[in-house]
Amino acid sequence: MFKRYLVQIITILSILLSTSVFAEEETGPQLAYFTLEPDLTTNFYTKGKKLGYIQVRIDIMVASDKDLSIIELHQPLIRDAVIELLGKQSEDTITSLAGREDLRKVLVEQLNSTLLPETGKTVIADLLFTKYLYQ
Repeated sequence: MFKRYLVQIITILSILLSTSVFAEEETGPQLAYFTLEPDLTTNFYTKGKKLGYIQVRIDIMVASDKDLSIIELHQPLIRDAVIELLGKQSEDTITSLAGREDLRKVLVEQLNSTLLPETGKTVIADLLFTKYLYQ
């Protein structure tokens, strides 16, 4: 009788363990975020003789937490590309919500194309402006 219960317990445990392994495989990689610190500050084109400034904090979303080390390694390249792109924008683009969203999309595309030769793959899934100040 004890053997029968032992066989049933082992069978149930093996079923439970096998389903938990399949559940882990289905979830796959988890999204992760990397914050570029310190904040990026640069100037942008304005109308007239006044100089405009923009300060942003950017969180980069990657598809896998394994890609965080890639972003950290290439942080200087990313910072340079962001500052270069922000410096080329007009006052209308910087100050409007639609321009800000377009700028975010362009940044994702440009950063991925910049990192592609270095990493051999598309690393950045998306990015967020967690701080966006202009003057």
